[in-house]
Amino acid sequence: MGCIGHTPEEETRMLQVVGVSSFDDLLEQIPAPLRLKGLLDLDPAQSETELRRSLLALAKRNYDPETVISFLGAGIYDHTIPAAIDHLTLRSEFYTAYTPYQAEVSQGTLAAIFEFQSMICELTGMDVANASMYDGPSAAAEACLLARSATRGQRILLAPGLNPRLSDVVRTYLSGPALSIETLSEKQGCLDPAQLEQQLTKGAPAAAILVQQPNFYGLLEPLDEVGEIAGRAANAPVHLIVSADPLCLGVLEAPGKWGAETVVGDIQPLGIPPQFGGPTAGFFATRRVHTRRMPGRLVAETKDGDGRCGFTLTLQTREQHIRREKATSNICTNSALLALRATIFMALLGPRGLTEAAEQSFKRAQYALSQLESIQGVERVYPGPFFREFLLRVPQDAEDLIARLCSHHRILGGVPLSRFNPERKREILVAVTEKRTKADIDSLVEAVRKEVGA
Repeated sequence: MGCIGHTPEEETRMLQVVGVSSFDDLLEQIPAPLRLKGLLDLDPAQSETELRRSLLALAKRNYDPETVISFLGAGIYDHTIPAAIDHLTLRSEFYTAYTPYQAEVSQGTLAAIFEFQSMICELTGMDVANASMYDGPSAAAEACLLARSATRGQRILLAPGLNPRLSDVVRTYLSGPALSIETLSEKQGCLDPAQLEQQLTKGAPAAAILVQQPNFYGLLEPLDEVGEIAGRAANAPVHLIVSADPLCLGVLEAPGKWGAETVVGDIQPLGIPPQFGGPTAGFFATRRVHTRRMPGRLVAETKDGDGRCGFTLTLQTREQHIRREKATSNICTNSALLALRATIFMALLGPRGLTEAAEQSFKRAQYALSQLESIQGVERVYPGPFFREFLLRVPQDAEDLIARLCSHHRILGGVPLSRFNPERKREILVAVTEKRTKADIDSLVEAVRKEVGA
């Protein structure tokens, strides 16, 4: 879309109409320290050839994901992505589509979304799923708002093992409504069921319990106990929200079987590359009784006047379609292209493939932990079952160790926990996916052994 700038005469007339003498007068509401004074400090303009050369030089500073071994996790994982996903999603019919406002001309997009919703319901054990969300954290926050609407409770209880970024988003989202947000006690890295039961008998009724599975440390939370406690809460049943990793649901029981009312999560492990931390997309699934409280949009199958099968946007809770004061959320669209990637990923792998990918991640993570623990001074922080990620304590500053692994061995050895908690300077979160071979893991072990001097 072209942009034709205004002439100085046109700008002067516009300023006169709004009653100011200069453009700077329009910026008076912005604090002076935040206003730009003078021109931006930019390099001189370059020709196309020079600019291409500069961009290539910048690109070479990045690590090639095929030559660097990655054990990064903490919410973004390096899983296998079948080549067919890029081939199909780059088709112009999908790649250039914005959003399916006109259902009659968006049947292909709507059909893909319908399949996405169906697969998410099967994975989570829920009755209904929406067309996707912006990301996992925003989906979790929206679930808390749904729980408040459904139960009229006044407290949101957060499990201690939530990803700190997810917890931050939830707190920001809920800072407006009159809700009390409480973080539960930790017991060896997981939620303590006994303390949860005590909390539910104190104070105002709770609206929801938010638990991550697996949690931020890779540990498996006791969902069976949590679901039972939530269902028999003294005041009234509490809405159990599970933020689940979709890949782990290839081997773990669906959260719906443990009493979850709403299941959310991030679909990044399902065919979406790490891509510098985003964008990703979220999923949102819940019980049928909560359908009209769901955020976003819902695609359903129908028949036209001639009896032909078709798809339509059945539910849209945005302010353009219903009165603003009755809107359940300000989420007004979905991440269709990324949801399509996840749909193709799940269709290509199928139930057996998803289970195998999860099993391989689990087994390789177990092997990596056993080898790393054999290094003097390296130990696991928390006991208990885990999926593909574990927290290690090392005998030196974790940031320094990670930097040396990267610069000396071209290994991204994990995420130092000090990025989330400055006091935990010697701890590293290590993730092992099905992409990591035995040779990759052995290389990590030898590099760590060398760098810690063991």
